[in-house]
Amino acid sequence: MSATEDEVVAAVAEAHRRDWAGVLGSTAQLTRDLDLAEECAQDAYAQALETWGERGVPDRPGAWLTTCARNRALDLMRRESVFRRRMPLLVADEVVPGPEDALNDDRLRLIFTCTHPALSPDARVALTLRLVCGLSTPEVARAFLVPPATMAARITRAKKKIAAARIPYRVPGPDQLEERVGAVLEVVHLIFTTGHTAPLGAHLVRRDLTDSAIRLARVLHLFMPANAETGALLALLLLNAARQETRTTGSGRLLLLSEQDRSRWDRQLIGEGQALLTEALRRRPPSRYALQAAIAALHAEAPSWADTDWAEIVDIYDVMLRLWPSPVVELNRAVAVGLRDGPQAGLDALAPLLADPVLATYGYLSAARAEFLRRLENWPQAVTAYEEALTLTDNEVERAFLTERLIEVREGALRPSC
Repeated sequence: MSATEDEVVAAVAEAHRRDWAGVLGSTAQLTRDLDLAEECAQDAYAQALETWGERGVPDRPGAWLTTCARNRALDLMRRESVFRRRMPLLVADEVVPGPEDALNDDRLRLIFTCTHPALSPDARVALTLRLVCGLSTPEVARAFLVPPATMAARITRAKKKIAAARIPYRVPGPDQLEERVGAVLEVVHLIFTTGHTAPLGAHLVRRDLTDSAIRLARVLHLFMPANAETGALLALLLLNAARQETRTTGSGRLLLLSEQDRSRWDRQLIGEGQALLTEALRRRPPSRYALQAAIAALHAEAPSWADTDWAEIVDIYDVMLRLWPSPVVELNRAVAVGLRDGPQAGLDALAPLLADPVLATYGYLSAARAEFLRRLENWPQAVTAYEEALTLTDNEVERAFLTERLIEVREGALRPSC
């Protein structure tokens, strides 16, 4: 049964969102070469665009794409006589069976390969975003705030390092698993945050990324149910994802947490997240994901914005600063102080952060200052802060919101003072 062009495009886009990592991972298992596997996976999606219109969208698009990609890889390896040359590039450990044998999840193998400790932390994240999530190189570059050419070179170096270091294409054994899982969870968390508020584009949320991160977190939790961090991270992602549909209006305007319709929050996700969090908080000391999830749970449990327990949120940030200090945690704590004690207290808490080089290009610092200044009706400084925030923001939804606020405070600045 044939399909229209629009139906094919939509089906291929959905298959890319859901199945890219599996198609690439299965092909990489055959080729032992990430570059060749990526080329063949891309060819499979291109072939789908050409053939699904005439033949119809298959019942199992992921299986069709995987077969197509693997057949293309076999054809290339035979035709170019590179099979023996390419086989050593990704090492498959056939002697020691890995835990992945039970799950047989190519995404899990792929993400553990991309997050191997032989790679630098930045390379792990970049490679995972590129290969596991299927982001384009410019999109990955934007997430890192570097030029696309720089990111392309970084990804190429990471692939070469995998080949040179003979990194095995498998999930590590029990003796290495605990020390490896932390790096994997960091990557999954970054994937979610990149999708939760997209660094650029016309949409605030990229569901392809947030959904991919949640799927990976579920696989990791299924794989390691006794690990406190896997459950805590999944709880955090679910509790934040529960609010995704209410973060913008139907026309795409940004809604602050104080403006959102809480009756539309996904109570099923919240319930699942709370249950996971309860289990995660039994472990001592709690992981940073558990503490972040506890803050998300406080928002989810508050019947209204006015009922939010900001004092408890500040206390949790205090714990996080003791255990995992970072400028971003300090910024979030300062905002919570302002919401607990008033805008002037928030500005006072933000003041020491203005000289921190890590936050120099972080638009949320300027946006937070702008909001507190607006509430104090300090119009001239609010104008400056909103202008700064706009220069540091590339997401179109956030830019539209900041522009709206900027117009408001500029009008305030023009009004005569009493």
